[in-house]
Amino acid sequence: MDLFLSTMSQMAYLFSFIALGFVLTKIGALPKESAKVISKLENNLLLPAMVLNTFTQRFTVKTLSDAGLTLLYSLGVLLVAIFVSLVLVRFLTGDGYLRKIYTYGLCFSNFGFMGYAVVNALFPAIYFEYVLFTLPLWTGIYVWGTPELLIADANKKGIKHRLKNFVNPMFICMIVGMIFGLTGTMGSMDAAGETFVAHGAVKWFMDVIAAAEKCMSPLAMLLTGITLAFIDLKKTFTTVSIYVVSLIRLLVFPGIFLAIGTLCGLEGTRFLCALCTLAMPLGLSTIVVPAAYGRDTSQAAGMALISHALSCITIPIIFSFVQL
Repeated sequence: MDLFLSTMSQMAYLFSFIALGFVLTKIGALPKESAKVISKLENNLLLPAMVLNTFTQRFTVKTLSDAGLTLLYSLGVLLVAIFVSLVLVRFLTGDGYLRKIYTYGLCFSNFGFMGYAVVNALFPAIYFEYVLFTLPLWTGIYVWGTPELLIADANKKGIKHRLKNFVNPMFICMIVGMIFGLTGTMGSMDAAGETFVAHGAVKWFMDVIAAAEKCMSPLAMLLTGITLAFIDLKKTFTTVSIYVVSLIRLLVFPGIFLAIGTLCGLEGTRFLCALCTLAMPLGLSTIVVPAAYGRDTSQAAGMALISHALSCITIPIIFSFVQL
């Protein structure tokens, strides 16, 4: 019960920013370009700052030795999710485009913006491991998810174009953070292994990065609310398939994984990281990317709205079972 109430409290805190973004956009207090500006700010500064700060502090020789198994665990979870999703969508709709949207939503949750915020609030001790765990998921998005499922005429995009997706601020900062972490260039953890002590000459730099990281979660939730404000609410709340896909994403996937894990005696950081990625609501990429190519985003927007609203209840429930 303690974990349930703690999780509910954190979800209420995060959802408050979603509500603020939604309301401020609806009443015209924020310009229409707000989502675009905040999205660029998140992707080019705040998310990279979070990755850089996390890897600088946590990526050491010891964690490097454990990284391989973590990445394999994540890859296994992703491959199973892809297989199950490809099977399920055949029973959900006969429309080829909607099948792709549903497949993306089931395969890739909002493990980024939402996931990082939730894990940072609820399980800060595994924050680094969670970021590491999501790397195969990002790879899946860049190599297959976005070009094959979300972008129109994806087949015209070659492998060279797909590889260019990896040259982005987040992955660059991850590599730089790995170097800083392994070499101890920026500092090191104290004897207790709890507080990062920066070198005097670069302390100001690490302070700036840490401050930028703290802005990531609130602005990510604000961005979610702004994006959801442009959804046709009447159409969203009357489409049954939206609820079906949302509940599969929020309850069925994490529920089955939790049941299997319990029966097989799985536990520990990797198990919790996997559960966190599976328990998050559907991502916002199904709205943003197709919209840029002039595709219909009404179903995707509806899934995002419903799943984010329901996640305030389902996430505390899932993690309560973890405590039990």
